[in-house]
Amino acid sequence: MPVKKQASVKSIKRKSRKSQKVAMGRSKEFLYRGLSLEDLQKMKLEEVLEVLPSRARRSLRREMNHEQKAAHMKLSGEDHEVKTHVRDLIILPAYVGKVVEVYNGHAYVKFDIKPEMIGHYLGEFSQTRGQVKHSGPGVGATRSSKFMPLK
Repeated sequence: MPVKKQASVKSIKRKSRKSQKVAMGRSKEFLYRGLSLEDLQKMKLEEVLEVLPSRARRSLRREMNHEQKAAHMKLSGEDHEVKTHVRDLIILPAYVGKVVEVYNGHAYVKFDIKPEMIGHYLGEFSQTRGQVKHSGPGVGATRSSKFMPLK
């Protein structure tokens, strides 16, 4: 009969830490500065402003322009999908769950608004500059660089 090895104190502590992490990971709820999404959605705009970062708070207190107001009305309404050119609109809790298509200067970029996006601008999620991909080395540079040795 084989003799069972006793676990070290270190391994026992490690196992207890892992089990705590698993238990904590299961009940992961979204919190924005200590408030749940449901609490944020129940608040009035003035109350939400106090929770947002200072830049967003200042922008919203100075009133929205005509385009921003129109986009805000569409996003606050019953429409599930909204197509817009407005990139400088701050995402509010009322917009969570909506699908937005934001123009990036070339095409519309479609994305879902998630709770983690609250307080950010719509334009942050619609990139205007793409990744540069060059062709082969030295193509068109000089006559000598056109030579590519065969492998």
